[in-house]
Amino acid sequence: MAAESWIRCWGWGRRCPARPGLPGPGPGPTTPLLILLLLGPVAADITDGNSEHLKREHSLIKPYQGVGSSSMPLWDFQGSTILTSQYVRLTPDERSKEGSIWNHQPCFLKDWEMHVHFKVHGAGKKNLHGDGIALWYTRDRLMPGPVFGSKDNFHGLAIFLDTYPNDETMERVFPYISVMVNNGSLSYDHSKDGRWTELAGCTADFRNRDHDTFLAVRYSRGRLTVMTDLEDKNEWKNCIDITGVRLPTGYYFGASAGTGDLSDNHDIISMKLFQLMVEHTPDEENIDWTKIEPSVNFLKSPKADQKMGKCPRVRINNNNNKNRAWQPFLHRASYANCTSGRSLHGTIRLCTGLPARTTLDSLPTLGSCPLSQPL
Repeated sequence: MAAESWIRCWGWGRRCPARPGLPGPGPGPTTPLLILLLLGPVAADITDGNSEHLKREHSLIKPYQGVGSSSMPLWDFQGSTILTSQYVRLTPDERSKEGSIWNHQPCFLKDWEMHVHFKVHGAGKKNLHGDGIALWYTRDRLMPGPVFGSKDNFHGLAIFLDTYPNDETMERVFPYISVMVNNGSLSYDHSKDGRWTELAGCTADFRNRDHDTFLAVRYSRGRLTVMTDLEDKNEWKNCIDITGVRLPTGYYFGASAGTGDLSDNHDIISMKLFQLMVEHTPDEENIDWTKIEPSVNFLKSPKADQKMGKCPRVRINNNNNKNRAWQPFLHRASYANCTSGRSLHGTIRLCTGLPARTTLDSLPTLGSCPLSQPL
């Protein structure tokens, strides 16, 4: 397919010319699962880009047919978003703007990979621009709000491409890419740049580049991978790689952006969704994937350099356990990090790697500790 004359190969560090009708380097439907597991993140992380894997109903490709069209409503947009022949501009380089674009059809693929061609640029100098782009796979769509132009307390997955450091006390270089999974109970804290709800992240210098910038998000068998190509070298660079992520089918893909007192142009050139041909066990196939709650099987320390095992004592400020803020990180398991304590109203020992003086009282989004069994 001419439109797919170049595709991007995971793990091999290069772009590969597509050969329509021929099997690419990626795993096909008959690839033994054992081989994929043994090969690990190199050969297994490949999308061959053949036309049968590109899902056009979930892809945003020039000349943007079906965008905002009543006859072919594949994508809807709102807010400050404008559509041109070359890009979809979510926000102009103006203050107090927010815009988004959302796929009209829910995605029922269990394993997928999204390639995003984007551009963030503007007249602002260092640290005088903002705020960034968010990529979404969520239950609700077209819901404007304070999180990069979209709603807070969402259900699903968000990848934030943040360009402005709100919390200057954090030792972090911006622009910064981070991942958040939410079941509706977590609130994104802009003042801390989403630090307390971040699963993983990396620094990524994507703003005001004079060449194309790309990001890829891959979800397969509970593994979430984010990679970037920002140096015009046709090479993927690893950014995020975490396992234990559970996402349902039937959610919507979208992108949004917002500006405040500072601004930037936030452009989406394309979003291409590929179906991954992955084998699942009979038990996995029998699951109603639309009923899965967004969750993660582990809780990673907010500070990667913080050693685990030093369990600070923190006071639980509980309100009848209404705010199950930790639940998205712990899927159907006892809260192993709450290893001792008298009750939810008492003092509990949290082996989370948080700084020793951290208290849940000081973290309003982490108001209680959900337990599958009482202490």
